[in-house]
Amino acid sequence: MNNLKITEKIGYGFGDMASSMFWKVFSYYLPFFYSNVFGLTLDQVALLLIVTRVWDAVSDPMMGVIADRTHTKWGTYRPYLLFMAVPFALCGVLLFTTPSWGQQAKLIYAYASYILMMTVYTGINVPYGAMLGVMTENSAEKTSLSSFRMFFAYIGSFIVLFLWEPLVGHFGEVMSLQGSWQAAMTVIAIMCVVLFYLTFTMTRERVVTHASESVLKDVKALFRNAPFWILVCAALCSNLFMTLRGSTVAYFFKDYIPEGTQLTIGGMSVLFYAGLFLSVGEISNMAGVVFAAPLSVRIGKKNTFLFSMFVLAVLSIAFFFIPVNRIGFLLMLLLQVLICIFTGVISPLLWSMYADVADYSEYRYGSASVGLIFSSSSMAQKFGSAFGGAMVMWLLAAFGYQTAEGSVQTAEALTGLNLLMSIIPAGIALVAMVLVWLYPLTTSRMSEIDSALKDSRESLEMA
Repeated sequence: MNNLKITEKIGYGFGDMASSMFWKVFSYYLPFFYSNVFGLTLDQVALLLIVTRVWDAVSDPMMGVIADRTHTKWGTYRPYLLFMAVPFALCGVLLFTTPSWGQQAKLIYAYASYILMMTVYTGINVPYGAMLGVMTENSAEKTSLSSFRMFFAYIGSFIVLFLWEPLVGHFGEVMSLQGSWQAAMTVIAIMCVVLFYLTFTMTRERVVTHASESVLKDVKALFRNAPFWILVCAALCSNLFMTLRGSTVAYFFKDYIPEGTQLTIGGMSVLFYAGLFLSVGEISNMAGVVFAAPLSVRIGKKNTFLFSMFVLAVLSIAFFFIPVNRIGFLLMLLLQVLICIFTGVISPLLWSMYADVADYSEYRYGSASVGLIFSSSSMAQKFGSAFGGAMVMWLLAAFGYQTAEGSVQTAEALTGLNLLMSIIPAGIALVAMVLVWLYPLTTSRMSEIDSALKDSRESLEMA
């Protein structure tokens, strides 16, 4: 039932293409922006990234509860794409605006604009994620939808990471450094509005889920849902793994890789810079997404997740031992490709597994709470990103990293940069493996649940 057309899957993918363009800039460049452009200290940036997530911890589940109980002619979750797209774009521009104020006033502005941005991000992204649970009731189709979602997310990530530094450089020729970052974000924001409107136009909601009348009952069901909590913790580790590496890249290339380093690839000389490293990773993520569905069909979602995390741990450890020379730089790029292929495998699995967890909740407790579950999973993603970004700031400070223009980094600081790209993420991947080992919703178990839900939903429709 509910075999979706390819155009609808593409339309759904456009939504995460938009979200990912913002998210990757936040994750990879916002800490650098705050410390090296906006003018905050490393400790101020770390605290800012953590404190803003306290509000996220409340706003995400709140948004999920609100979305679950929204009823319009456009559906339950879809209308949020229509009404939140423009505010989403405007808040992104404000986030990368540097006011000409005193230091204390600028710090207050940073908190206010970041909290506002993440609130609006929640308002559009939580309903968007929950749509996966109501566009089809077929578990395999959900995995396919999730794969399209992540494939287009990585297309968006590739575009923004490849273009970001050239855009900033282009606008920097005619305006200040602070103005160039704001202008670059304006270009990206306009693209995101168009993509969200396309998602709204090209998708439909088909499955009617049943959130209970009592919010308290939904929350109680969520707290008793063991598979959900296991998956949330594993997702937090997965996002922490990616954010630690991604947030370190701008600093790593500024100080660890000699400026102007050229690589010879296919007979061509290519500048080895952060944008190339990150954008190559996004292409590799897309390749991983392609493998996610066939791998999960062959060996199951759980086993695919376990295998991918094991490979990520091994490759990350290997990254630490790469020498700083031309051969080493090529090896770094190769390992980046391999690491990102396997993070690409994991990303669609997580969202498909969240949809399975929602089905389990409806089967076990009689309340799907799709929005609440997806909002709580979004909260885990944000916590992973926040702690990842904050950990980078704290560890850089602990290693003695200097942010002042023209600073020469100590050997300890350079080793710290290497650890943040390798050994520390490897340890997080191993923790994720242990968590997923405990996850109980195997392929055979989900087949039983899908069958039981189909019968109960048909009975409700007949009644």
